[in-house]
Amino acid sequence: MSLAVGDSLPDVPVFLAQPDGPMATTTGQVFSNKRAVLFAVPGAFTPTCSARHLPGFVEKADAILDTGVDLIACVSVNDAFVMAAWAVRQEAGETISMIADGNGAFTQALGLDQDMTERGMGQRSRRFALVVNKGTVEHLFIESPGGYGVSSAENVLSQL
Repeated sequence: MSLAVGDSLPDVPVFLAQPDGPMATTTGQVFSNKRAVLFAVPGAFTPTCSARHLPGFVEKADAILDTGVDLIACVSVNDAFVMAAWAVRQEAGETISMIADGNGAFTQALGLDQDMTERGMGQRSRRFALVVNKGTVEHLFIESPGGYGVSSAENVLSQL
């Protein structure tokens, strides 16, 4: 079953990509007592994710934060080292918190995982974005397979 507006985010162990190495945490710790935008990509360094999705949130970060959002986070089924390297390459800096869901546990708990084995990528996240307020989903933007648009920074910002 997939996540829906009004649902609580599951509390799952994840790692935050940090300049000095991975930091173990949980999604409950990351999102509690915050209004946050979380967007998910199928993979760091992949074409649409690197050319459009993450760069859009980097570009629109100030406007998103000006709406009362406390945190912007990106999650992918990649390890924290890959997420940290991708953040550097994309100049995401401290603007976007990079969440490594290396085993896909968070993505699976959301019901937003997809099997990309035929493409040599294994189990990955679907492309989506959501707005969460103190752990409760306010808005949810799930892309159709292969799609990009509803989870874009521009669309999310237009809903805040």
